[in-house]
Amino acid sequence: MEEKNLLHIANGDDLSEKIGELNLSGDIITWREMLCEGPTCREVGSDEFFDLRQKFLKSNYGISSEEYREKFISELNKLAAINTYDEIVLWFEFDLFSHMNMLALIAFLGQHKKDYPMSLVCSRKLEGELEMIPLSELSEEHLEKHYENRIPLTDEDVYTAEFIWDLYCGKNPKRLISEITKTTNFEYLASSIRAHIERFPNAETGLNSLERNVLKLIDQHQITSVHHLLGYALKYQGYYGYVAAQMQRVIDKLQDFYTVSEDGVILNQEGHNALEGSKNYYQKLKDQEHLGGVGKYDFLYDAAGHDLLKL
Repeated sequence: MEEKNLLHIANGDDLSEKIGELNLSGDIITWREMLCEGPTCREVGSDEFFDLRQKFLKSNYGISSEEYREKFISELNKLAAINTYDEIVLWFEFDLFSHMNMLALIAFLGQHKKDYPMSLVCSRKLEGELEMIPLSELSEEHLEKHYENRIPLTDEDVYTAEFIWDLYCGKNPKRLISEITKTTNFEYLASSIRAHIERFPNAETGLNSLERNVLKLIDQHQITSVHHLLGYALKYQGYYGYVAAQMQRVIDKLQDFYTVSEDGVILNQEGHNALEGSKNYYQKLKDQEHLGGVGKYDFLYDAAGHDLLKL
């Protein structure tokens, strides 16, 4: 049987390196973006898209336009030029960080009429494991097993991915909630959408799920330093998949809710009020951050009804 001509698209350099070590047939392209955070638009790779992303990444992470072109735009140009593959294999994790990148990638391929058969290699719990292990941290044996059991994506899966990306970039994130119950071959898509919805400020406290979780970690553990807190926040973040630089921004934003001394990191009265829900900190925390197509503070999350309320 003739060997398939495959294109592997990996979410990040570490994973691309691991795939390369498997000596699989085909080429590898690396997706280097973090579209779960900051403003986005539907047309991936458009001038508007580049302008939005470069401004956000430079302002918040010090990533220059030159670095963005070298690391991301160059890979996007490779994707726009593909025309000879039998199958595209997507290598993406279970979390929100990876899923938003994956949705954008699928939308980009559709926008450029690259309708090749696609399959997905995604993190899953291994037998005997209590937690899911990122693909880039798996042994070669386990990673190859994930690859052999990759999931073919149907036309309906691709349409759903494009549709959800469209909603994520739109002005009404409430419409995403109905997508949580849909059945697709993206096993963790519903969890990622749910995690995204909970990033809007809670209607009762003004803090979102990630921010509240950081305060809970301080309250429940003996945290010796901010660096120690960062380690806990990264490990116990659930379905977000934030990297260290992103989580550090969350921690820094909450600095009025905790104190740091030689005794460690402890909640102050404001921190206790926030956890107890006895005070609303919406106005205190409000900024111009964007989540996809809308401002983070344009909507409130109603935990009781798992709904979004537009302001």
